[in-house]
Amino acid sequence: MTDDKTDDKSDKNESARPAEERNLEAAKDKTGTGTGVEQAAPEQSPENVPAPTGEVRAVGVRHGMFGTSGTGDTSGYGGLVSAKVFPTPTQKPYGGWFDEVSDALEARLGSTDLTSAIESVVVHRGEITFHVRREDLPFVAQMLRDDEALRFEFCSGVSGVHYPDDAGRELHAVYHFTSMTHNRRIRVEVSVPDSDPHVPSLVSIYPTLDWHERETYDMFGLIFDGHPALTRVLMPDDWPGHPQRKDYPLGGIPVEYKGGSIPPPDQRRSYN
Repeated sequence: MTDDKTDDKSDKNESARPAEERNLEAAKDKTGTGTGVEQAAPEQSPENVPAPTGEVRAVGVRHGMFGTSGTGDTSGYGGLVSAKVFPTPTQKPYGGWFDEVSDALEARLGSTDLTSAIESVVVHRGEITFHVRREDLPFVAQMLRDDEALRFEFCSGVSGVHYPDDAGRELHAVYHFTSMTHNRRIRVEVSVPDSDPHVPSLVSIYPTLDWHERETYDMFGLIFDGHPALTRVLMPDDWPGHPQRKDYPLGGIPVEYKGGSIPPPDQRRSYN
């Protein structure tokens, strides 16, 4: 009699539990996971899986969420320490049409004695990047545009990147090329030292880069030699520094035209 009453009470308690809680527990039992949810994302999107150990090159350590110093970290990740890593160069065969593009580039460069124009090739997360010497960048870009086997007719922009710990290659210019003929996309990357931030302009080959080069100059300090009007496009002409460099402070920059200053993020507002 006692056992029957106990079982009856257990059934009532079980039915009184929220449906979400009961469903989650049942899913846990079914899948054997801690959340009751099967994670199929790595299988569906293998390009989002972190690179295997041994396929990266470390260039320093980042502290906090943004790697800044000298101002308060309001992200909540001030104690985070993570390695700065680059994928290492990839060896042939790259797979698919990557080899066709690479072979066409090598063939043209070989016929002009510029076999060393491409420093390395990186295939990472399903994308291919050609690292090119800066002095050979205009020739490579024109070849990408005009060669029948390549036909990258459109350059959608150039982006600047700053790696303070990548000694001798602190500033990177990254170009995104599209072939509408062959429906392909590649990246071309050029690295220069902070002490000599000069990169040849590609405006004469790809006119769409006019304002992109100006913005990259404004934000990162990369100087595009041969640009028709390399002036700031976002900041005032006499603004000191380049705001998107990693060593640029997050706050406390004098606002000269207002006679005031912007305090560091952790001093702008009090919650006490």
